[in-house]
Amino acid sequence: MAHIVLLGDSIFDNAPYVPAGMAVADHLRACLAPHDRVTLLARDGSELDDVAAQLPGLAALYEPPTHLVLSCGGNDVLGLLGAMHGPVASVLEAVELLAAWQRDFRAAYCRMLDAVLATRLPLTVCTIYDAVPGLSPGLRTALAVFNDVIIREAASRGLALLDLRLVCTEPQDYAACSPIEPSAQGGRKIAQALAALTTK
Repeated sequence: MAHIVLLGDSIFDNAPYVPAGMAVADHLRACLAPHDRVTLLARDGSELDDVAAQLPGLAALYEPPTHLVLSCGGNDVLGLLGAMHGPVASVLEAVELLAAWQRDFRAAYCRMLDAVLATRLPLTVCTIYDAVPGLSPGLRTALAVFNDVIIREAASRGLALLDLRLVCTEPQDYAACSPIEPSAQGGRKIAQALAALTTK
């Protein structure tokens, strides 16, 4: 029996943005065998430093998890949007700013990963998707700097990776009421990709 626990932010905790029964966790349950389980510990609005507070929930589960799936980091980048619109004197200065933000993001991401990996449970991590309607090419390019951290850390630690940039590729994959959240269609695609990764 598989018991998949979802950690992180509203990529998984997207029920407020879709019709009832159409959240990522609902779609994932539909993709699995009847005896398999899905537990949602992810919380809308969470940043990297908030994931540690989700981990005590693992000990409270009646049936132990067989797999953890983590999607987090997008809200940390979202918090930098104001600064990203600030003026700079040169392209090099802009790149240096991105490098500093990436350094801080890496420190927080590694700290979070260390806490999750201390559970000694199999872990899959997700990148931050970048086909959000209205996202400018410049912001999409900046986002790649932070996804580089996720991909490198996953590779260096031998973790399974789900690249959400390859999953949620259409405008319809994003919720109409809040375009940074997965829609019912996007949630179904995420769930199908997770099921393929965690049950093979």
